[in-house]
Amino acid sequence: MTKIHIIGGPGSGKTYIANKISKILKVPKYELDHLFWDHDSEYFGSQTLPAIRQEKLGKILAQEKWVIEGVYYSWLEDSFHQADYILVLKTNVYVRDWRIVKRFLFRKFKLQKSSRKENLRTLFDLIKWNHNYDGNNLVHAIKLMKKHKDKVIILTKNEDVFKLFRKRKKG
Repeated sequence: MTKIHIIGGPGSGKTYIANKISKILKVPKYELDHLFWDHDSEYFGSQTLPAIRQEKLGKILAQEKWVIEGVYYSWLEDSFHQADYILVLKTNVYVRDWRIVKRFLFRKFKLQKSSRKENLRTLFDLIKWNHNYDGNNLVHAIKLMKKHKDKVIILTKNEDVFKLFRKRKKG
């Protein structure tokens, strides 16, 4: 188990789980937000050009081991194909809302590092997008992953991920 792709809605626990797995397995971790969004742009919300994004993704996928996490799916066929496991976090939408708000406040009060230029408008937009995620983006992502169903594991609680690893480690 050296290549793991984690997908889920905003606030589902992707980054938290990816960090834990990365430390446990001593595998490098990558956030797809860093590939998708152009953080060097002076404009908030600027996307990285698709060709540059694919080039960056290709460099990650060429590595022997990785943990990749993000909400994205449409440009990640290669990642899904190469992954040993695809963990789909289907966390309750209201739990995700709480985590999104908590993260926003931590960043605003500088209790958590962030390069993002967030404001109340972006917070409300993210919560709205979060409520549409399960019925829209996640449905499309699962359809795209259908051909990889033998390695897709859908989890509803973060603890389930660690139970899964303990089982696999014993087996």
